Amino acid sequence: MPETPVLETAHLVLRKLTPAEAPFMLALLNDPDFIRYVGDRGVRTEAEARRYLLKEPIGHYAEHGYGMYVVARKTDPAPMGLCGLVNRPGLDDVDVGFAFLPAYRRQGYAFEAAEAVMAYGRRVFGLTRIVGITQADNAGSIRTLEKLGLRFERRVRLPGEETLLQLYAPPP
Repeated sequence: MPETPVLETAHLVLRKLTPAEAPFMLALLNDPDFIRYVGDRGVRTEAEARRYLLKEPIGHYAEHGYGMYVVARKTDPAPMGLCGLVNRPGLDDVDVGFAFLPAYRRQGYAFEAAEAVMAYGRRVFGLTRIVGITQADNAGSIRTLEKLGLRFERRVRLPGEETLLQLYAPPP
């Protein structure tokens, strides 16, 4: 039985991740575009995916009250992506993150989920500045961040990472 929804939009349900989502998480973390644009998390088995879920998103809920949520359509409970709010080392602001399996990209799901997540973060957690980070060549993420009203602010490098990222923030 899936978790109780945290958020619902016109077409989507967002709920907390559980260890039962290990097969989905394994597929997403090993998607070539995820590895290219987000990074290789080194997760290669369902057991490693369960450990990753417990340490990362589920641990983030315990620490901050929010995190990455699994995204599914209201008409189909199968996980199709992630979207949520993350406190990342090296960033002063909360980051809106999203990643979807290839079959669900370029259909507006990331925007619909991220818009709801950002409103939820402002309303429930009082977050006044939510940013987004992405690689300079990730055109899809840049389009989504700009559609969310965020604008390029500066380049950032997260601790322990080599890649220089672009930070998008609300206009001043």
